[in-house]
Amino acid sequence: MNISFFDEPELEFGAGRHIDIRFGIMNYGPLDFSSSLAPKQINLGVVGSKESIEGVQQWLERCRVEIPAKRNKERPDRLSNQPNLFPRFPGFSSDACFQSTLVMSDTLCRDFQKSAVAEIVKLTDRRARTERSVELFLEEIRYLAQNTPAKVIICAVPLPLLEAMGPGELTEEGGEGETTPDIAGTQIDFHDMLKARAMQLYRKPIQLVLPSTYDASKSRKQRRTGRRRQLQDEATKAWNIHTALYYKADGVPWRLTRESRDLTVCYVGVSFYRSLDRNSLLTSVAQVFNERGEGVVVRGGSASISKDDLQAHLDKEAAYGLLRDALSSYRDVHQTFPARLVVHKSSRFDEGECKGFETALREKGISTHDFLWVSNSASRLYRGGVYPPLRGTLVSLDDKEMVLYTRGSVEFFETYPGKYLPVPLRLRCESTEQTQKFLAREVLALSKMNWNNTQFDGSEPVTLRASRKCSGVLRYCSVGLPIEPRYSFYM
Repeated sequence: MNISFFDEPELEFGAGRHIDIRFGIMNYGPLDFSSSLAPKQINLGVVGSKESIEGVQQWLERCRVEIPAKRNKERPDRLSNQPNLFPRFPGFSSDACFQSTLVMSDTLCRDFQKSAVAEIVKLTDRRARTERSVELFLEEIRYLAQNTPAKVIICAVPLPLLEAMGPGELTEEGGEGETTPDIAGTQIDFHDMLKARAMQLYRKPIQLVLPSTYDASKSRKQRRTGRRRQLQDEATKAWNIHTALYYKADGVPWRLTRESRDLTVCYVGVSFYRSLDRNSLLTSVAQVFNERGEGVVVRGGSASISKDDLQAHLDKEAAYGLLRDALSSYRDVHQTFPARLVVHKSSRFDEGECKGFETALREKGISTHDFLWVSNSASRLYRGGVYPPLRGTLVSLDDKEMVLYTRGSVEFFETYPGKYLPVPLRLRCESTEQTQKFLAREVLALSKMNWNNTQFDGSEPVTLRASRKCSGVLRYCSVGLPIEPRYSFYM
């Protein structure tokens, strides 16, 4: 056993580098701020009830100017004693760090009647309430998509609808508690169904905003304790939502750093989802990224559960087809194939998958690859004192397996920012050419590529996080209609 530690990877912004997303944008601007294609004005559509639309608009207006940093709980007259964890939000305007502004007007808003909401609330079946809620939003999204220049559409979910869909149905987009199972299941999900329908029918990215975003008194109660959910501070909410809106409007907030000597890389995350009729297990996605975080979504073929390890696997032909299509999509975007391919998978690689992937690589002339099985680890380190191990701690168990802390104590934050004991990642090198340290450092950097959450200590690399997000949405996509390749439609 060998233990090592990595410093926090830097990210690249408009005019410099920084380890923290929020300070990077504040100090150097978004990556594309000097580009003529950067979204300097974002036409923002809003759909909801009259009350929820008004609440969202007032909150977004408040966010045009600075929102102070979080206050100290014991001394409300003082700022938090963790200034790097809870920094101020400088405002979203053409004069602030994003150098962009939101355009809101009555012509970009569509509200539905209280009677329509009341009819849904009266339905006795939860599935029917969820499906009808999706239809209610889609009716108004259709109008905005076809008749207005709305670039991104906010869906302001009214509290009565939120409660009608049941506890735990929705979490704040960009919240800390977001988790996605390895295999997307079969329960109807409002968030994923709405995103799938809006994407395929109207080709518009949407952003869900809950009542608790603009009114803390409307936060929901936890099912087990009956207590209201702990909310993010105002500045953190503003950072997360505005960064997501900027990205969904085709902005590029940040990217991984790359040195001139580095090989061009294609990162592929593979995950799985069940069909809604429960009759089949499909491979969701190759979520394909280059080394700068620019990516496309590729839908794959069928998969099955192995009797040997009870995990989802592709056969040789399906693995070959998935990676062939992923590399072809990469070439369409970048006009060349990468020099190196990295595949992250949430289940182990069996013999058929490895052979299928390697056949596709040989066909495309790619000689360098790394296949990594990424899962949660049952192994733990214990550190003296009250804080868990540092994020970036690596434990090499043998020549194949290692344990990496992507969540943990963070020196820049001067604390451990999580609520529970961190669960490290288990990384198994199935077929690799790079060293363990190189691969672990790469996973750590990829954990910072989450455009839904600006706190940089993500628990898993964007390859797997994004493919799981896409899995949930793809379950609701009609086979006969095309899907959008950009990740902004799924997050």
